[in-house]
Amino acid sequence: MTEPLLVVGHGTVDERGVAEFHSFLERLKARMTAAGVDASGGFIELSAPAVTEAWTELTDAGHRRMAAVPLVLVAAGHGKGDIPAALEREVRRHPGTSFVFGRPLGPHPILLDLLAERIAEQAPREEWADTAVVLVGRGSTDPDANAEVCKVSRLLQETCGFDTVETAFISLASPDVPGGLDRARKLGAKRVVVAPYFLFDGVLPQRVVTQAREWSQTAPELELHVAGYLGDCDALVDLVVERYHEALHGDIRMNCDTCAYRVLLPGFEDKLGAPQTPHHHPDDPTGHGHAHGHAHGHSIG
Repeated sequence: MTEPLLVVGHGTVDERGVAEFHSFLERLKARMTAAGVDASGGFIELSAPAVTEAWTELTDAGHRRMAAVPLVLVAAGHGKGDIPAALEREVRRHPGTSFVFGRPLGPHPILLDLLAERIAEQAPREEWADTAVVLVGRGSTDPDANAEVCKVSRLLQETCGFDTVETAFISLASPDVPGGLDRARKLGAKRVVVAPYFLFDGVLPQRVVTQAREWSQTAPELELHVAGYLGDCDALVDLVVERYHEALHGDIRMNCDTCAYRVLLPGFEDKLGAPQTPHHHPDDPTGHGHAHGHAHGHSIG
């Protein structure tokens, strides 16, 4: 029996974001079903279905080994600890089961292309040489994760020919959205596109829009646009399927050299070797579970 695909998202209290996840999951299931592969998905918190429901669905279908792909853009705390720990909890609930764990989605050329498409909807490509972009990531207490977002910004500038690409974060890291826009203005930008680096709608992407529009009131001389987030699309399915096959058969080339859980970084000493525990999910039937260790994209089980 071919190993099924299990996609695991973080979850959101925003109904539109949950609906987009479900729409994407149906698109993904159709692709996998055509290839003769079962697929399911769930969240670790805030939204239903919980990952335990998706795991049970697959085990009830007779599967014992899953290929899990975290539906996250960067390997921050959710991808490194919360998601693999939640999956390990399912292994303990279902003796005889196991999983292999795939990489986060980014950075990847598909994501760069999607970002470019979203930006092009706001600024024609022939104007990009005179356009500044502020790429806004979620933000994390993990410096390695924030550095990954900065890498995407640089790749956008190198490959798309924008005047400049600045990086900002909506939470937990600096600069914030106004700070990123201030940098672009100080560098002489007259046209700026704010590009949210998020998969689906939710509280944080909406906050990006609000903060950008509020900032624009302080700079009426500047032409400001806000691009859409990446969104439910076939290209995103392509990427998840690639990560699925990579988890089963490929070389999972996770970078551990600058991970605060594995190496001692100044200012982040408390993270080194810290145990990882899965989130409690209100829909989870057995409450809290514990799974120690740092999976960080390697196979478990």
